[in-house]
Amino acid sequence: MTAKIRSRLTDWTTVVPVIAVLVLAATWGRHLPGPLIVVVAALLAGAVLAAVHHAEVVAHKVGEPLGSLVLAVAVTVIEVGLIVTLMISGGDKTQALARDTVFAAVMITCNGILGLSLFLGALRRRVAVFNPEGTGGALATVATLATLSMVVPTFTSRPGPQFSPAQLAFAAVASLALYGLFVMVQTGRHRDYFLPVTQEGSIIPEDADGDGHADPPSTRTALASLALLVVALVAVVGDAKSISPAIEAGVEAANLPQAFVGVIIALLVLLPETLAAARAARRDRVQISLNLALGSAMASIGLTIPAIALASIWLEGPLLLGLGGTQMTLLALTAVTGVLTVVPGRATVLQGGVHLVLLAAFIFLAASP
Repeated sequence: MTAKIRSRLTDWTTVVPVIAVLVLAATWGRHLPGPLIVVVAALLAGAVLAAVHHAEVVAHKVGEPLGSLVLAVAVTVIEVGLIVTLMISGGDKTQALARDTVFAAVMITCNGILGLSLFLGALRRRVAVFNPEGTGGALATVATLATLSMVVPTFTSRPGPQFSPAQLAFAAVASLALYGLFVMVQTGRHRDYFLPVTQEGSIIPEDADGDGHADPPSTRTALASLALLVVALVAVVGDAKSISPAIEAGVEAANLPQAFVGVIIALLVLLPETLAAARAARRDRVQISLNLALGSAMASIGLTIPAIALASIWLEGPLLLGLGGTQMTLLALTAVTGVLTVVPGRATVLQGGVHLVLLAAFIFLAASP
């Protein structure tokens, strides 16, 4: 038993997040020299991998689809904290940071993670199979949240792409209500719609998850992994903020738009979901990957908009949420393509490739508008 505890304490998935948080505490609010930025970036990468490991342990304990929800919500809650922190300290140049980061998260999840999952799943079985009822409901919720929160502000009577206080309050309440309703459906009455399925369309038994664990971990192990997951995610987002001045300087030196900072932040924060979704797809659990992708997009909007609405009481200046014409076109194309992908419940590498090209188009146009 002593040897087992010692092994647990010295395991890299335990050590790296703790070191990353300690380094974060020591460097918070300080200007970092070049060598230290490299160290923080390396710890950031290690914390991402550790987060994926601990999320999978927790998911194996609680089962699907609740397991996918754990990582999505945990990352999003800390992402919200990062956005609010940057907006409070960033002044006028961060008025559109929430919009840029949330929109980037939607495009990365609904095209990048979803496309990669379908591509990997189809490579393994020639056809990736998933449940269209659950995935379709999730996609409809994401499309509704994105439209209400980021398209409607462009067409209100207010000057600029922003809500009035009453409109912002309505969008916040509607976002929370829709997200809460989806979670109730996903984890309650229609839970089967979000479980992995076989090539024939039948639900895969939970005890046949094929992830290398013969039995679920003990409660103590799961609780330890849950705590370490939170530590790892704090390290991911905190270290991302620590190197954000270097990111902003690099964006400015490369003559890229300020909005590209939101893209980079979203890419860093969503690394744990991306790796977890890719591993699930390689194990022929495409539905779990899609749960992660669409659940992350939904949580990113459904939790961020209410938090920003609350924070706007203390934030100075306007809160810009409305998308531009190019962004709305990409969002509409993503929604239409997503519907055509989801409805059959089966996808080939073509559908995966289409979504990955849409992600590439988004990143390119964000860098060169």
